Amino acid sequence: MLNETQIWQQDELQRLNEEFEAAYPQDILRWAVDTFDSGLAVVTSFQPTGIVTLHMLSEFVPRPTVLTLDTGLLFPETYALMDALEQRFNLNLVRIRPAQTVEEQAATYGPALWERDPDRCCTLRKTIPLDKVLVGYDAWIAGLRRDQSRQRAAVPIIGWDRKYQKVKLSPFATWTEEMIWTYIHTYELPYNSLHDQNYPSIGCYPCTHPVDPEAQDRRAGRWANRAKTECGLHVADPT
Repeated sequence: MLNETQIWQQDELQRLNEEFEAAYPQDILRWAVDTFDSGLAVVTSFQPTGIVTLHMLSEFVPRPTVLTLDTGLLFPETYALMDALEQRFNLNLVRIRPAQTVEEQAATYGPALWERDPDRCCTLRKTIPLDKVLVGYDAWIAGLRRDQSRQRAAVPIIGWDRKYQKVKLSPFATWTEEMIWTYIHTYELPYNSLHDQNYPSIGCYPCTHPVDPEAQDRRAGRWANRAKTECGLHVADPT
């Protein structure tokens, strides 16, 4: 098991990334479980990559700890999928909720904050709640892939997350969307039915829209017609 000093060293991170670049995600997940044990958490919004992550983990972890952000603004289809996967994979599912309900937030900041200031809305309903919970973990697994967007094109498989001051793993960084869906169909895994309605990336319903099936940017339906491309969870602090 690697100690914290080794993990945080840049040369060690580089060595691990070189080692994992051609590794199967399941081997990376096994390494993460062996290295961090109960200090490891999966953070997912139950996108396709997250579903594959949970299926692989369930093969050797009896009850994986999974953190998900319940903003109070998710699609009904997302809540249904969440419940189904919790049962199927026997998850220790922690549903992280904001300090305020949607109604309380409206009373404080005005109605439909996501329309006037989506960054603040994401901060209140996603970033701050996750900040508080991640404090109790040494490392977290995300579903980032390099093919998802220009902003994610260089995502490392394992890195030091300056924002949360802990190790962050993206075991599927090298996989493509086609590989993910091939896996889902091969193992007949459940997925969000909205994906069949031209929603390639699914977040809160006020800020998520269907996209042209031929669109190259698979996240184009998130915060459409805005410069915003991320909710803030995966934006690193400046060096």
